[in-house]
Formats: sequence, structure tokens, C-alpha cells
Amino acid sequence: MLPGSRGAFALWIAMNSSLRSVLLTITGCTLLSTVLFLVGVRVPSRQKCLDTAPHESVPLPTIFAITPTYARLVQKAELTRLSHTFLHLKGFHWIVVEDSNNKTQLVTSFLKNCGIQYTHLNARSEKEEHLNKGARQRNKGLSWLREKFTLNQKIKGVVYFADDDNVYSLQLFEEMRNTQKVSVWPVAFVGGQRYESVDVDAFGKVKGWKVKYDIQRPFAIDMAGFAVNLNVILKNSKVGFPERGYSGRMESHFLEGLAVLEDLEPKARNCTQLFNIYIEPLTSQLRKSIIAFHLYADDMQLYLETTSIDNIQRLNNTLKEVQHWVTTNHLKLN
Repeated sequence: MLPGSRGAFALWIAMNSSLRSVLLTITGCTLLSTVLFLVGVRVPSRQKCLDTAPHESVPLPTIFAITPTYARLVQKAELTRLSHTFLHLKGFHWIVVEDSNNKTQLVTSFLKNCGIQYTHLNARSEKEEHLNKGARQRNKGLSWLREKFTLNQKIKGVVYFADDDNVYSLQLFEEMRNTQKVSVWPVAFVGGQRYESVDVDAFGKVKGWKVKYDIQRPFAIDMAGFAVNLNVILKNSKVGFPERGYSGRMESHFLEGLAVLEDLEPKARNCTQLFNIYIEPLTSQLRKSIIAFHLYADDMQLYLETTSIDNIQRLNNTLKEVQHWVTTNHLKLN
């Protein structure tokens, strides 16, 4: 165990007739000092989330999350992690767009069994330099929305671009759900900083950007840091992401066609809280160890299959490294 740990740290040891598997779970990135021995675990069956909250008769605004994806070794793992977040959401529609000539069997089968309301699309990107990654797939998702809905329908919805290399708090989606035009919030570990954010004045209005990279952009914000009301997307039917050019300014170019600075709605307590992060810095750290890991919406699991209980020390050492990484980046385990 990690000396001086505070909070809740759960060590799960599942016993098997031929193999002893050790699973370390940090619930909500929290350290626990409890050891649980489980002989068997019954996993609740997955069910689709309802589109209305309990005791509510008015449907919630639907969140349409557009996720570009492409074939790679960790593709299914990344999509699985996202789905474990999205399964908790009401009023949610997942638009998954493959970068491929045809819909692949892997993604088709995964979505069929994920338990989430979804639309499966594909749009192949050209193999050339200076092509904006994911732009064609995001535009394909926007085209589907514009074909599916019209302004006359007065659909209550929000569009969000949920890339599969991020981790998202459930609270983020509830914050964005009532976006009137364009809502914004901070994003961690992007642009060479611990986080990029929005400069909000004393009256709760956006007045600028807290970024290092190209602060002169009209909208100096990351793809993960904004959501747009569906009707704004439908009203501005020609606006999309540039597939070429606009290096580092793809998001700004998109938002310039939809809003002005005064339209932005700061979320996350006037952009003082972090609800989503890029996971690459942390996963790069974990890959240096022999411990396997899996990231979910609100917890991280480190696990090791072993025939010797002595290898618990390896988990302990990795946990210390995670704690050091968190402290170094001025974060905390809560």
C-alpha cells in the first residue's frame, strides 16, 4: 500500500482456479486503503438510457456527439472507454464516423452491442500531407444532422465533437446540454500547457483566451472545449471544418461561421473547473511500466495478471509514479 494515502483506494483480488488476477482500481482518481477479496462478481446488464429524467415529462435536449475514428490497434479499446461514459447519459446520440471506404466489421459489431443510440457513418480521407485530421469525418457527421433535421422541427439539441483520445466527466455533458448558441470550457493537457482556458470577466462574459499557442486566433480554443446548439448548426448550413489549410486554426475557422465572442457561454463555473482531459500524457507514463491499465469516465484501473502475490509491489510502484505525475502537473487525487 502507498504510505500516507488518503481517500479511498480499492484493491480487488479475483481468484481463479488456474490464475490469480490482481486488479487495482482508483475510483474517481482516489486512493483507498481497503482490500476486498472477491470470489465472483455479478455484472449488471446494460440498458439503454432513457431520454427523459425520472419524474420528468419534458424530453431533455439531445446531445449529439460526433466521434471520428480510424483503424489502429487501440481503436476498440478507445471506443469502449468512450461508451462506458456515454452509457450513463440520458438524451444522448452517438455519431461515429470511420475514416474508411466502407464501414468496418469491428466498429459495426461494437456499436451494435454498445447499448447506446447511435448512427454509424464512414468518410475516407485522402492520403496527402497537410490534410486536417478528422475534418472530413466531422463534416460527414454535420451533414447527417442537416439531412436528418430542419429548423422547422425546432429540435432541442447540442452538437459536441467527442474525439476518442479524451476522457470526459459526466458533468461536462450536463453542463453543455442547455447551450443556447456556443458554450465553452477549459481542456487539460493541450497546447503545451497543463490546461487551456477561457478568460472570463467579472460579469461572466468571455473576453479572451488563456492559451500559449497562437493567441491571435479569433477563437483560440481546442476541439474538446466547445459545444454548439443544434439549431445554430442547422441555420448555418454551409459552415464546416476546412479539410486543408488553416493549420492549427480549424476550430477557429469553424466557430467564426457560427458566432462572435459575445455569444460564448462559459461553463464549468466560469471556466474554473476541468471536466475533460487529453489522456496521452498519462497513458504514456503508464506504458513505461508492465502494468496494464484502462481509463473510464470517472475512474482509472491498473491491473496485473500474476501467479505470485509478490507482484503487488509492482502495482504499488506504479501507483507512486501516478501520484508523482499528478502532483507534478498541479493536480490532485480526489
